[in-house]
Amino acid sequence: MNEMTTNRISVKLTVNGTSYTRAVEPRLLLSDFLRNELGLTGTHVGCEHGKCGACTVMVDGRAVRACLMFAIQAEGASVETIEGLAAGADSLHPIQRAFIDCHGLQCGFCTPGMINSTRALLATNPVPTDQEIRQGLAGNICRCTGYVNIVKAVRQAAAEMRASETGEGA
Repeated sequence: MNEMTTNRISVKLTVNGTSYTRAVEPRLLLSDFLRNELGLTGTHVGCEHGKCGACTVMVDGRAVRACLMFAIQAEGASVETIEGLAAGADSLHPIQRAFIDCHGLQCGFCTPGMINSTRALLATNPVPTDQEIRQGLAGNICRCTGYVNIVKAVRQAAAEMRASETGEGA
């Protein structure tokens, strides 16, 4: 009998501010690493082809489809998932609060990816137009909301984040 052996590769990365070193299969996807190795199930896996955006996480400040990236490609990187967004267990980030306030979610499956894509958008464009918001979220699919409330949520989050930076009311 021909026994297949796999060569595990050590990967070291920081996830939500915590450093991890794990020996992983070379073809282990980052989404599976986050969910199965670290127990961070907020990174959802939908299409497994990078088309739906549900698995979007931040890697070194950029929005990345975790289903299209191998864990070993994240070697030395800083990864941020939805679990690491809020300051603490009893608080919400302005983007999370806006999605709730504006009813920008229903089933919630797409929400972690939408929120991370929103983070990336607002990091580069703190005052986006509705068209720019739609373009920034174009890689994320929501089957429930129709996007109107998601756009409202992004606008609200942008205003709250600008207000908190300037110390002014939203």
